[in-house]
Amino acid sequence: MSIQSGQQTSRFVSRLTRDSIALILAGGRGSRLKELTQWRAKPAVPFGGKFRIIDFPLSNCVNSGIRRVAILTQYKSHSLIRHIQRGWGFMRAEFGEFVEIVPAQQRTSEGWYAGTADAVYQNLDILRSYNSKYVVILAGDHIYKMDYGPMLAFHVENKADMTVGCIETPIEEARAFGVMSVDDQKAITAFAEKPENPQPMPGRNDVALASMGIYVFSTKYLFDQLLSDADSVSSSHDFGKDIIPQAIGRDRVFAYPFRNTGSDAQGYWRDVGTVDAFWSANLELIGVTPELNLYDDVWPIWTYQEQLPPAKFVFDDEERRGTAIDSMVSGGCIVSGATIRNSLLFSRVHVHSHSEVRDCVIMPDVDIGEHCRLTKVVVDKGCQIPEGMIIGEDREEDAKRFSVSPGGVVVVTPEMLGQDIH
Repeated sequence: MSIQSGQQTSRFVSRLTRDSIALILAGGRGSRLKELTQWRAKPAVPFGGKFRIIDFPLSNCVNSGIRRVAILTQYKSHSLIRHIQRGWGFMRAEFGEFVEIVPAQQRTSEGWYAGTADAVYQNLDILRSYNSKYVVILAGDHIYKMDYGPMLAFHVENKADMTVGCIETPIEEARAFGVMSVDDQKAITAFAEKPENPQPMPGRNDVALASMGIYVFSTKYLFDQLLSDADSVSSSHDFGKDIIPQAIGRDRVFAYPFRNTGSDAQGYWRDVGTVDAFWSANLELIGVTPELNLYDDVWPIWTYQEQLPPAKFVFDDEERRGTAIDSMVSGGCIVSGATIRNSLLFSRVHVHSHSEVRDCVIMPDVDIGEHCRLTKVVVDKGCQIPEGMIIGEDREEDAKRFSVSPGGVVVVTPEMLGQDIH
């Protein structure tokens, strides 16, 4: 089957998306984010001033026309579940649309999820009830915009059993991902999960082809692989470590290169799994023309929309002036005679007079007292920064009280300040 341009292509892709179910794996702790996931699952971590990380794969599903979505949760999922209930209840059940939360329930044993494949296997009875032709499996903890429709079309055109979304990644970063080799037809010929020495792409010594954690399966094939894997006592029950490697050379497994729509340019995709990556991805958004455009009306990112007043900047005296320069400031914030530079403020942040916030990510409900100086800091939700506190200027002093990343980003949580709000 070949895809022709125009309406026939659109109808072909829309039929595929209607016949698909998306499973978002959102049960992981994300331990590399350190204290930011102490009380929440990684997909529930705030991002971009008003969103949660999981809003990105969810928005991709809706914008792609996949309107049947199940979210598999496990680790400290309360805030994630609450966010989904508040912000993603607009699907119409009478049209067969839904965003459904599927908590870990020990449905097949007394154990919790042993790996990503086991998470799906333990919910096979639920997955069967969806009666879909294709299953799109997504990680719930990456930041990107992607139309899954063309990937589904690629999967069908190649008569694939499994298709893996992939992206070119610098070789030094590829150690954190599954790395694959492909032939001229984009069939995967080798796959290694988090290799110590990633195999570079042919003709390129600086990049490897890495898995994005996005998989398209023909449904019957997926069921067969999960049942077989569950019976294997030597398996770790993981897609990257077990399911994909065993299928290569035996079944039709293809790589789908992620590209911007209508372009050969590689699409924007970020794994915000470390504190440094999280800080950097947030601050990228405040650039003049960031790679990830949150002001895009064509591919909007949906979320729970709180009813908040506009941000306010007060005082215009020489010694205290409420200003924000090269920054993003969300609703409900008050900058009272303080200076914000190259920073991102989430909702309901109050920065008091004579304070300066520079190169920072400030999460919701934070109060920064007078005469404070914060530089290259991620402040977790609910923190009350005492008057006169200086963070980010002396790494040794910061490390005595706070968490400092390898890149020098200081993480501040309420517990570190002696504020046990949880």
